[in-house]
Order: sequence, then structure tokens, then C-alpha cells
Amino acid sequence: MGYASTINECYEKLEKIGQGTYGKVYKARERATGRLVALKKTRLEVRFFFLFFFLLSLCLFFPQEREGKEGKEGRDRVPRFPLRLRFRERERARASEQSHAWTTRFLLSPSLFSLVRKRRSSVFYIRAFNLFRETLGRGELSLNFLKISLLTLFSLSLARRCSKQMEEEGVPSTALREVSLLQMLSESAFIVRLLKVEHVEEDGKAMLYLVFEYLNQDLKHFMDETGRGPAHPLPKATVQNFMYQLLLGTAHLHKHGVMHRDLKPQNLLVDKAQNVLKIADLGLGRAFSVPVKSYTHEIVTLWYRAPEVLLGGSHYSTPVDIWSVGCIFAEMARKQPLFPGDSELQQLLHIFKLLGTPNETVWPGVTKLRDWHEFPQWKPQDLAKIVPQLDENGIDLLQQMLEFDPAKRIHATEALEHPYFADLEKTQFAKIEEQFEKENRVSVNAQ
Repeated sequence: MGYASTINECYEKLEKIGQGTYGKVYKARERATGRLVALKKTRLEVRFFFLFFFLLSLCLFFPQEREGKEGKEGRDRVPRFPLRLRFRERERARASEQSHAWTTRFLLSPSLFSLVRKRRSSVFYIRAFNLFRETLGRGELSLNFLKISLLTLFSLSLARRCSKQMEEEGVPSTALREVSLLQMLSESAFIVRLLKVEHVEEDGKAMLYLVFEYLNQDLKHFMDETGRGPAHPLPKATVQNFMYQLLLGTAHLHKHGVMHRDLKPQNLLVDKAQNVLKIADLGLGRAFSVPVKSYTHEIVTLWYRAPEVLLGGSHYSTPVDIWSVGCIFAEMARKQPLFPGDSELQQLLHIFKLLGTPNETVWPGVTKLRDWHEFPQWKPQDLAKIVPQLDENGIDLLQQMLEFDPAKRIHATEALEHPYFADLEKTQFAKIEEQFEKENRVSVNAQ
């Protein structure tokens, strides 16, 4: 990790070229060597912690409540939470209790408690939690204000602790872990390489700049160059080539125990000169373990989100990436998104209309997922008519990637051996890796 008083000492910013998951991305020229790089700016700002906890307090203690009118059965209506599919009747009755349980787990989170190291801060934390526990279950407005006040005070205390930690220890350990993960994954020729990390100060604020190799466009722009829609298909050889490289990069991620969780054409960069495709933007990437842990379902751009995530599943693994790869595969072939939904419910309906409505026979356990309810019953359509640009082997590979049951979905390493790639000249990828390793050695020696 390098340190400079300002980033302009080392790099000349040429233009803003995009927005990553957690920061702006700039095209820049390294002043020492003249090479083009991509700078991803990440702000290490204490206000983020306060804003996060304050908004969380609003979500937990002020759900969107409907008027407490009694229904025909004499039961009061329960809170209705935003940005969620409708609860089933039996889930609604537990909604209030779940919100309190979430609050308790949040306050007892080891990752938060580890930040409060000093004895005085720990006493404040315990006292605040006791007050929270005493007031849980009471819905009076005054108590809600008390809860928010306590959580706000705790947020400020945590922010001061984080600020002092940054002053004394530099970059937080969480950021260091993310950088080390990127450095490990950058060993592949089919994942954008992290060249270095610059820690700078701008206007008195701590900043991290992640310096990546520069590629001039993403897959979305590459496809749009030749026109949009099925009337302007990509050549079969190009689709085959890019799909194989995408699977090589995905296999490398999964081999190292990492889910990308946000694969989409905008996060796949293309070097037109060398005909190379690379996976980028690991801002939502997550290391996984066995047994599979519970993860957030707020992942992946909607059009490429797997059905188990759309239905509220929190225990998922690498098959969520394979589903995204399948959606990208179909989009490259037909030059149109396969499932262009504008909401989670609409996205599910798009999927079910095309692939059929799943049941316990097709996908064991689907009816037990949190957001499952009785959907219209559709029969699966013929994918060959939906994506006529693919041959028989291509349709077979696509079907295996879009299996409803994650356990039946094909693995990236298995997909690389699929007959769809039988006539692809694979020696070209060995040459790409050799060239990558050569450039990597030169880069390391230069540093």
C-alpha cells in the first residue's frame, strides 16, 4: 500500500468513467510510467457510520404502520414494512416480534462489539442495551423516540471510536481484508488486476484509491456498438469466446471461496485489441464457507438475480453467480435482457412465465422460502424459440445454468467442459494467461 499527500502527485485524472459499488471510477495516467490505469475512489469517512446507524434505527423503530382498524375477525393490523414482497398472513402476525429480534441481534453483533474496546465505551454499550431491552415490545411514540436517541448516541460513540482507530492505526482492518482478497483474485488473467492501493488525504478526509489495470469499455457498451436487439446479433464465435473467459474468471472466484454476487454486463470489462473479457467490481463479493452461512438477499442487479434470492433466501452459495452467467449468456446471444423485471415480484413473474412456475417436485423446499406465495401456474417454454441464436448445445448449457434448484445448477468448472465449447480454440486462453503473467512480473519488478 502506497501513501501520497494527494493522488495527483502520482496520477493524472483524465475523466470519470463510471461508478463502482462503493466509489467513483476514473480513467487516469500514472505519471511515473505513463500507463493508463483505472482509479476507484473509496472514502473512509466517519459520517458513514453515523448515517448508517441512524437510518437503521428509523427502519427498525418506525415501520410503515397502517391504521389500527379492527378487521372482521377483530384483529388489529400489524406493521407493513417497505421494500418487501407481501407477507403471508401467518408471517404478518410475527412481523413486530421479528423486528425486535433483529434489533437484539444487531446490538449483540460481535463485529460491532469488537469496535468498542475501551472499558468506558463498553459500559455505555451495556447500559444502552439494557435500556433498549427494557423498552422493547412497547409501541408508544415516546419510547420510540427514546430508542432512537439511545441508538444515535451509540452511533456517535462508535464513530468517535472508528475515527480514533483510523488516526492511530491507519486503514481499518475490514478494508485491508478486502484489498487482500482483491490481490489474491487478481492472479487470474480473467479478473481485473489490482495494481496497488494509494492511501491519501483530500481536504482533511482519508481516502483510499484502488488502482486497477485499465480496459476501455464494458460488455454492455461492446454489445451496443453493433446495434441493439435481435436484429444485430453478436457473432457466434464472439459469444463462445467471451462466455468461456467469463466461466474461467468465475471458476477462479469460486475456487478461492468467493462469490461475486453482482455479475452483469456492466461489470465485465473488454479489451477489444486483445479480445479479452475480465470480471470487475468486486464491491459485493463475499467469501463463503461450508456450511453455508446466512447472507443478505440485497445482492445482484435485479435482472440477473437468482430466484432463491428473489424469494427471500439467505442461505445461498456459488449457484447465484451461475444464474447470473446464464442471464448474461442469453443476453449476449439475443442482444436483449432475458428477464427485464422492474421489481422483485415482476422479476419472479418474468422468470416463471419463461421457465414455468416451480413446485416441490422441481425445486424441493421452494414453498418454504420466506417470500413464497401462490403464484400463477405457467408451463415452461421452449428456450430454443426464445434464444434462437444458440444451437442445441448452447441451449442445453443455458438450461443447466438456469435450473431452479441451486443444487442442480451446473458448476463453472463443469460448464468449461460442456460440448458447446468443443470447437473453440482453447490454446488462445493459455497465451492470454502467459502474457498476463509476463506483464504481472514486469509490474512487480517496476514497483
